[in-house]
Amino acid sequence: QVQLVESGGGLVQPGGSLRLSCAASGSIFDRNVMGWYRQTPGKQRELVATITSGGSTHYADSVVGRYTISRDNAKNTVYLQMNSLKAEDTANYYCNFRTYGSNYWGQGTQVTVSS
Repeated sequence: QVQLVESGGGLVQPGGSLRLSCAASGSIFDRNVMGWYRQTPGKQRELVATITSGGSTHYADSVVGRYTISRDNAKNTVYLQMNSLKAEDTANYYCNFRTYGSNYWGQGTQVTVSS
Protein backbone atom coordinates (compact mmCIF):
# COMPACT_ATOMS: atom_id res chain seq x y z
CA GLN A 1 0.00 0.00 0.00
CA VAL A 2 1.02 3.58 -0.70
CA GLN A 3 -0.34 6.64 1.05
CA LEU A 4 -0.31 10.06 -0.59
CA VAL A 5 -0.59 13.36 1.26
CA GLU A 6 -1.14 16.50 -0.80
CA SER A 7 -0.72 20.12 0.18
CA GLY A 8 -0.49 23.56 -1.36
CA GLY A 9 -3.90 24.26 -2.86
CA GLY A 10 -5.82 27.44 -2.27
CA LEU A 11 -7.24 30.60 -3.77
CA VAL A 12 -5.14 32.65 -6.17
CA GLN A 13 -5.81 35.51 -8.55
CA PRO A 14 -5.54 35.05 -12.32
CA GLY A 15 -1.91 35.28 -13.36
CA GLY A 16 -0.73 34.11 -9.98
CA SER A 17 1.21 31.04 -8.93
CA LEU A 18 0.79 28.08 -6.62
CA ARG A 19 2.95 25.10 -5.76
CA LEU A 20 1.42 21.72 -4.94
CA SER A 21 3.27 18.99 -3.07
CA CYS A 22 2.51 15.31 -2.66
CA ALA A 23 4.44 13.05 -0.31
CA ALA A 24 4.25 9.28 -0.78
CA SER A 25 4.83 6.74 1.96
CA GLY A 26 4.48 3.00 2.35
CA SER A 27 5.60 0.23 -0.03
CA ILE A 28 7.43 2.28 -2.64
CA PHE A 29 9.40 0.58 -5.38
CA ASP A 30 12.19 2.40 -7.16
CA ARG A 31 10.45 2.34 -10.54
CA ASN A 32 7.26 4.39 -10.47
CA VAL A 33 5.40 7.25 -12.04
CA MET A 34 4.01 10.14 -10.04
CA GLY A 35 1.67 12.70 -11.41
CA TRP A 36 -1.13 15.18 -11.04
CA TYR A 37 -4.64 15.01 -12.38
CA ARG A 38 -7.51 17.44 -11.99
CA GLN A 39 -11.26 17.27 -11.96
CA THR A 40 -14.15 19.73 -11.98
CA PRO A 41 -17.76 18.88 -11.11
CA GLY A 42 -19.49 16.95 -13.86
CA LYS A 43 -16.31 16.28 -15.81
CA GLN A 44 -13.90 13.39 -16.02
CA ARG A 45 -10.61 13.50 -14.22
CA GLU A 46 -7.91 14.65 -16.63
CA LEU A 47 -4.17 14.30 -16.70
CA VAL A 48 -2.15 17.40 -15.88
CA ALA A 49 1.43 16.15 -15.72
CA THR A 50 3.45 13.05 -14.90
CA ILE A 51 7.06 12.32 -14.05
CA THR A 52 8.82 8.98 -13.93
CA SER A 53 11.31 7.94 -11.29
CA GLY A 54 13.94 8.54 -13.96
CA GLY A 55 12.79 12.12 -14.46
CA SER A 56 10.91 11.91 -17.76
CA THR A 57 7.98 14.31 -17.85
CA HIS A 58 4.72 14.60 -19.75
CA TYR A 59 2.27 17.50 -19.75
CA ALA A 60 -1.24 18.15 -20.93
CA ASP A 61 -1.26 20.63 -23.81
CA SER A 62 -3.28 23.09 -21.75
CA VAL A 63 -0.51 23.54 -19.16
CA VAL A 64 2.63 23.39 -21.29
CA GLY A 65 4.83 26.39 -20.59
CA ARG A 66 2.94 27.29 -17.41
CA TYR A 67 3.26 24.24 -15.14
CA THR A 68 6.39 22.38 -14.11
CA ILE A 69 6.40 18.97 -12.47
CA SER A 70 9.40 17.82 -10.45
CA ARG A 71 10.23 15.25 -7.82
CA ASP A 72 12.59 14.51 -4.99
CA ASN A 73 13.17 10.75 -4.99
CA ALA A 74 14.91 10.84 -1.63
CA LYS A 75 11.73 12.28 -0.09
CA ASN A 76 9.29 10.38 -2.36
CA THR A 77 7.68 13.73 -3.06
CA VAL A 78 6.34 15.21 -6.28
CA TYR A 79 5.77 18.92 -6.86
CA LEU A 80 3.68 20.89 -9.30
CA GLN A 81 4.67 24.50 -9.85
CA MET A 82 1.76 26.32 -11.45
CA ASN A 83 2.37 29.75 -12.97
CA SER A 84 0.23 32.12 -15.01
CA LEU A 85 -2.88 30.54 -13.58
CA LYS A 86 -6.18 30.99 -15.38
CA ALA A 87 -9.77 30.69 -14.22
CA GLU A 88 -10.07 27.47 -16.21
CA ASP A 89 -7.35 25.91 -14.07
CA THR A 90 -9.78 25.88 -11.17
CA ALA A 91 -10.27 22.25 -10.12
CA ASN A 92 -9.61 19.67 -7.49
CA TYR A 93 -6.08 18.43 -8.09
CA TYR A 94 -5.23 14.82 -7.30
CA CYS A 95 -1.84 13.25 -6.80
CA ASN A 96 -1.30 9.88 -8.45
CA PHE A 97 1.28 7.14 -7.87
CA ARG A 98 1.67 4.16 -10.22
CA THR A 99 4.00 1.23 -9.90
CA TYR A 100 3.99 -2.36 -11.19
CA GLY A 101 0.27 -2.41 -11.91
CA SER A 102 -0.82 -0.66 -8.74
CA ASN A 103 -2.46 2.74 -8.82
CA TYR A 104 -2.98 5.08 -5.88
CA TRP A 105 -4.68 8.45 -5.45
CA GLY A 106 -4.42 11.26 -2.95
CA GLN A 107 -7.45 12.87 -1.36
CA GLY A 108 -7.29 15.93 -3.61
CA THR A 109 -6.52 19.57 -3.01
CA GLN A 110 -8.68 22.41 -4.31
CA VAL A 111 -7.18 25.09 -6.53
CA THR A 112 -9.39 28.10 -7.19
CA VAL A 113 -8.31 30.84 -9.58
CA SER A 114 -10.50 33.88 -9.16
CA SER A 115 -10.30 37.63 -8.73
